[in-house]
Amino acid sequence: MAIPHFLAIPFPIQGHINPLLQFSQVLVTYGCKITFLSSDENYRKLKSARDGAAMDPNIKFVSLPDGVDPEDDRKDQAKVISTTIKTMRVMLPKLIQDVNAFDTHNKISCIIVTKNMGWALEVGHHLGIKGSLFWPASATSLASFNSIQRLIDEGTIDCKTGLPSRNQELIQLSSNLPLMEAASMPWYCLDNPFFFLHMKQEMQNLNLAEKWLCNTTFDLEAGAFSTSPKLLPVGPLMANEKNNILCSLWEEDRTCLEWLDLQPPQSVIYVSFGSMVSLKPNQFNELALGLDLLKRPFLWVVREDNGFEVNNACEFRGSQGKVVSWAPQKKVLSHPAIACFITHCGWNSTIEGVCNGVPFLCWPFCSDQLMNQTYICDVWKVGVGFDRDENGMISKEEIKKKVEQLLVDEEIKGRSSKFMEMVIKNKTQGDHNLNMFINWAKD
Repeated sequence: MAIPHFLAIPFPIQGHINPLLQFSQVLVTYGCKITFLSSDENYRKLKSARDGAAMDPNIKFVSLPDGVDPEDDRKDQAKVISTTIKTMRVMLPKLIQDVNAFDTHNKISCIIVTKNMGWALEVGHHLGIKGSLFWPASATSLASFNSIQRLIDEGTIDCKTGLPSRNQELIQLSSNLPLMEAASMPWYCLDNPFFFLHMKQEMQNLNLAEKWLCNTTFDLEAGAFSTSPKLLPVGPLMANEKNNILCSLWEEDRTCLEWLDLQPPQSVIYVSFGSMVSLKPNQFNELALGLDLLKRPFLWVVREDNGFEVNNACEFRGSQGKVVSWAPQKKVLSHPAIACFITHCGWNSTIEGVCNGVPFLCWPFCSDQLMNQTYICDVWKVGVGFDRDENGMISKEEIKKKVEQLLVDEEIKGRSSKFMEMVIKNKTQGDHNLNMFINWAKD
């Protein structure tokens, strides 16, 4: 087959749709054909968020219902996962048949999924279609999840709960993995039996994929790539992104770019906690007060789906702040006015910050965000974390202290610039791996 035809299937949340859509756009530049499957709900959001922006004409968008009711909470990941699998699984074979019937000379040759969509690889396997994984988090977290069955076989963790079978420290559970691989799996799986059992089954499905692609570079996570020959770094993808093509489920407020143009170089504190995280009211107020205490310009992303935060953010802007509901983050982080990034440490935000040489202030909440903070602060040393008080709060005084500390730390700034240069150099290897992947999909 001369031109590979990929069916891209992301889990229906922003943090999976965005990077897989970016990757799809990169594949298009290599002459590949893409059919991008979204949930009906997210397809409507993608069209609504356009506001004149283009959806890539080289990508065919199709959709299926995910079974989540309008009154259901889409932040309930267990609900979304189970309902999506139950609903989409039975409908996918017919969709593949319809897509292939429309283009009989270039049928789907490979399915690409993100985490939680491994069931689609099983469907494709039964239909004789190749399968691949585009992992939306770090390669380290994937290596750790892939160790679940080994840890069960060794008797290290219980096969039903994921809890330690003996009294080991959680950080030691993956002791046979390279240094940082030990840090990611336990606090994502082991504190929640549903997610442990789901990921146990998910990894069985994901192992049907012959290639595991990650938006990272070898030098960022060298240890992870020694754990499986399937793992391929293809990043950083952001350097390939078409700036005029929409990748977001939400409309971006681009007035913040004009506002940034008015600010001095390296003066603005950028604050964003991604597409899922919400602050509790008292913590939101502490952050607002901390930003005000700094007396510096800041750009703060407060999503519209957080009613309390939106109402209070509208009242609070400080003397030099700008609050937006969603921002074109890559453009923001590449802007010369940005001084630092207060982040939840999601992988998309982490790789985007590293690629632009922006120092981090880490505020992780859950899952791989905690492991990403460890990389940022302890391994790469391109940021600092916040300390919580006896009530589990990050105080306004702590926020002010850590931001001011970071802004005068020339060693962290220097390392941030060096890591930016390193990942740009690593792009050559990422492009080589991408060519290998495309050639494999052709056969």
